[in-house]
Amino acid sequence: MRLLLSFGILSFFAAIAAFRPSPVIPPQTGIWRATLSRDDQKLPVILDISKNNDGKTYTVSVLNGTEKLKMDSAYFQNDSLVIPMMMFDAKIIAKSTGDELKGTYYRYANGAIAGSLPFHAEQGENYKFFRKGEAKSTRNVSGKWATILKNPTTGDETVAVGNFTQQGTDVAGSFLTPTGDYRYLTGSVNGDSLYLSTFDGSFAMLFKAGFQPDGSLKGSQWSGVKAFKTWTAKPDPQAKLPDATKMTFLKPGFEGVDFSLADTKGKTWTLKDPRFAGKPVIIQIMGSWCPNCMDETNYLAPWYKKNKKRGVEIIGLSFERSDKPEVANPKIDRMVTRFGIDYPVVLAGTSSDASTAKALPMLNKVMSYPTTIFIDKKGKVREIHTGFNGPGTGQYYDEFVADFNTLMDKLISEK
Repeated sequence: MRLLLSFGILSFFAAIAAFRPSPVIPPQTGIWRATLSRDDQKLPVILDISKNNDGKTYTVSVLNGTEKLKMDSAYFQNDSLVIPMMMFDAKIIAKSTGDELKGTYYRYANGAIAGSLPFHAEQGENYKFFRKGEAKSTRNVSGKWATILKNPTTGDETVAVGNFTQQGTDVAGSFLTPTGDYRYLTGSVNGDSLYLSTFDGSFAMLFKAGFQPDGSLKGSQWSGVKAFKTWTAKPDPQAKLPDATKMTFLKPGFEGVDFSLADTKGKTWTLKDPRFAGKPVIIQIMGSWCPNCMDETNYLAPWYKKNKKRGVEIIGLSFERSDKPEVANPKIDRMVTRFGIDYPVVLAGTSSDASTAKALPMLNKVMSYPTTIFIDKKGKVREIHTGFNGPGTGQYYDEFVADFNTLMDKLISEK
């Protein structure tokens, strides 16, 4: 009887132990290798996680080559790390076991989940596709590539220029399209294959391709939670895109731009405001949801702080996913705070063709975010630049900076 009683007590405590919840273990700090999974593919992402001084929140940064992109303040809730990316209506929620995170990357639209991808991360790993020394190849992708991306469902094609540098088997660069670039792409060449990826909260892109007998590339692109394209590329030192200053233009009969739009505090702005009188003005057509706009703002905001005493102004026209101020204005304010924007930013409408045509009827069409309009001291439009070549594009970004400053120096110096 005593033996049975002892066995019963042991069984009781064993049962309690079996149902005892696992200890809550916050994530370790340092470098993590994460993956987003889709269609039997894994898109690699390198994260840097550190704990903030408040002891409660975390700083999570995405490492895209030379870029260290900080996400919104992360926090540990129940047993999971929550990483908000509020500018892009996205969030990662992942259960932590200390050195492992496992959960889901969510994209939202109008407050509802629009799509998701499985997310997994391991602490201490610092490679994308191949560990150091694993990738081996005699192939080299350095230089320009004339590229065509094709939607196999619709048949629509996009002309692009790939621009890459390679050291050993490590590759960095981007694809430029007529309406913007694919930001910082990094990866590897291994054997006869090329692997590239990027992630910034909005852009989640994976490129894979194989070298063909003629030296060209043929592959696939997975983007976000559902987009897919095929692509081909040929080495071409002369590859180029249409002139970005000729794609968006004023309709016949117009010489300037006019609007009357309110900022997030309710103040209405027009180009007749005394702030703009007798000054060159840059109009930045943008959206808080747009990664290329983020790159342009990262350039314009500090440029304006440095140059505003020279007598120049900028105003941002933000076209958001919603034109309701209660929805859009907090996103605009978040963008203004994040990038330290000193110039006014107004809610111009939604990013739909109908809304942009209503806000800016003098333009043929807003084809890209961002689009930048340069206006002289007399209020005349001198140039409209479609798209933006960000720092991930290398020499193209350097050329943009040089052209931008040459134009602004001219407009500022004019009588």
